[in-house]
Amino acid sequence: MALKQSLFYKLSQKLSPQQIQLMKLIQLPTQEFEEKIQQELEENPALSDMNDNADTEFEQQEEEVKEEEINIEDFLADDQIPDYRTQSNNYSADDDDTQIPYASGVSFPQYLKSQLATYRLDEQERIIAEFLIGSVDGSGYIRRDLEDIVDDLAFTQNVYTDLETVEKILKIVQKLDPAGVGARDLKECLLIQLDRKENTIAIVLAKRIIEEYFEHFAKKHYKKIMERFDITPEQLKEAIQEIEKLNPKPGAAYASNSKIVAHVVPDFAIRIIDGELELTLNGRNAPELYVSRDYSEMFQSYKDTKEKTKSQKDAVQFIKQKLEGAKWFIEAVKQRQNTLYSTMKAIMDYQKEYFLSGDVQDLKPMILKDIADIINMDISTVSRVASSKYVDTPYGTKLIKEFFSESMTNSDGDEVSTREIKKVLEEIIAAESKKKPLTDDKLAKLLKEKGYPIARRTVAKYREQLGYPVARLRKKI
Repeated sequence: MALKQSLFYKLSQKLSPQQIQLMKLIQLPTQEFEEKIQQELEENPALSDMNDNADTEFEQQEEEVKEEEINIEDFLADDQIPDYRTQSNNYSADDDDTQIPYASGVSFPQYLKSQLATYRLDEQERIIAEFLIGSVDGSGYIRRDLEDIVDDLAFTQNVYTDLETVEKILKIVQKLDPAGVGARDLKECLLIQLDRKENTIAIVLAKRIIEEYFEHFAKKHYKKIMERFDITPEQLKEAIQEIEKLNPKPGAAYASNSKIVAHVVPDFAIRIIDGELELTLNGRNAPELYVSRDYSEMFQSYKDTKEKTKSQKDAVQFIKQKLEGAKWFIEAVKQRQNTLYSTMKAIMDYQKEYFLSGDVQDLKPMILKDIADIINMDISTVSRVASSKYVDTPYGTKLIKEFFSESMTNSDGDEVSTREIKKVLEEIIAAESKKKPLTDDKLAKLLKEKGYPIARRTVAKYREQLGYPVARLRKKI
């Protein structure tokens, strides 16, 4: 088969590196944006956040400047006030939040290993114990088969042991805190925790239920459990109350106590002044950035030098790149600021009734395309703003994407937000009898009576999104 070459044209749309970087800047929430600013200031010495009263401006030219023909006049324009600085008229020193120092924590595996010091273990047993701890996941479980762990010990640790020894060491790991750690499934996790409690009548019954009728308990088949143990509903209720006090994810409990609590910084603030909405952009999203005067002066020094060496030309080329990078970054920050403000302004105007009342039922159906059409931008840009930004409202700090929802037509023929329907559904479930929870069919009928004719499968979807299980699992004695 002969090889041939041919030429053909192909049209393709690609984003430039600058456009990609701009999209990334738009997506960053306030704190990460500040970190990006700091990183850029550290990496590009031509960028400054201090006003040094520079009276020269770096102008980027469209034509490429050859290395051996650098024209300083193309880069310096005298007696001009820089117009590339980005400012915000609502920025003040009050917007500067102080940094919160965080203490470095101990990881979950380290915490578990530190407890091994209270047990007498020989060298091989300690290696096995630490290996088992290394197999514990974030929830506190060991999900791997012990047979596989025996093989891995031989291949990776050069420790040859048997299943019986590993099981013996596992019992030691399961004695560590938090209670329930090292379990291989939920049933074992609950039993480990129950074994540490005082043997009251309710605890003993709870152990028997978990050991003998765990599946029936998980499916809330309470009638069968009462018949099997010949107990009253009150006795069963006491046992269940003890089980409900247990932690099904002991590892997660440690992680939640040791992790750094995220501090949400709103990107916008909406206030009601004289019955009208006022939107402001957090000043921390509008920093004042400048091109460093020192680097501009380097160009002037190069211009005044009569004989220019190769090293001087190389240095000026480097400076040129840094100045271009600084100019672009300043413009990108300014464009980010404008994009954020115009997007949030469109959302605020679209949902004006909600922001004035705070009533979820005043939220209009709104999708990304609605806002994209208003501000004449791409849907992906609106999505980047909405997915990670927060707004401080008179009714609390809200994630912007929560204002978006699909629509449906109610019995009056009006379009309503699916968030409104979910709110009504949540109220119905909260008011139901816990001894006889409502099925999805009954929930659908009640919603229809309230003017929301939606199918049972849609009710099931909304119920799951709200975090409610099926009726059988919501049942309580």
